[in-house]
Amino acid sequence: MISEKRVVLLLIFLICTTVIGYALYLQLVINLLPCPLCIAQRIAYWLVGLTAIFAFIHNPKGLSRQIYYGFITAFSLSGLVLALHHSWIIRYPEAFQCGISAEEEFLNALSIANWWPSMFEANGDCADVKWELMSLTIPNWSVIFFLLFLITSAYLLFASRNQKLNKSDIRIR
Repeated sequence: MISEKRVVLLLIFLICTTVIGYALYLQLVINLLPCPLCIAQRIAYWLVGLTAIFAFIHNPKGLSRQIYYGFITAFSLSGLVLALHHSWIIRYPEAFQCGISAEEEFLNALSIANWWPSMFEANGDCADVKWELMSLTIPNWSVIFFLLFLITSAYLLFASRNQKLNKSDIRIR
């Protein structure tokens, strides 16, 4: 039987793959070009999703479990910060300078951008909004997803720590 924590990890992985798949759909079918912040958020989704599926497959115990949850928490926090920054740029486009940015040059110079350009090459404008769902932009949706991942992974991290502490308290008594 699969534990509840493993089901949560599988769900995180499935949500990440769905979000990445939809981003590719928007790019390749609807022709929305990803900006550097979109690509950075994709990388964060990859990191969260891959860590979650590795943790699901590995089914770690003790410290290893906490390490996995810690990485998911850190990657989720990174994605959240990127998505919040992207949302801010969309809200205040006058504060953003157009043109090729250092982030775009850096991301496009990475070997993964050359290896899989449709996934990791940045060509769009960060302040451009061409898609909304329920009045929320793509970065707004990313804020929601990364916040959910962050809360869930932090809960799993601290719940596993407390469980470990409770077991050691029982042994002492």
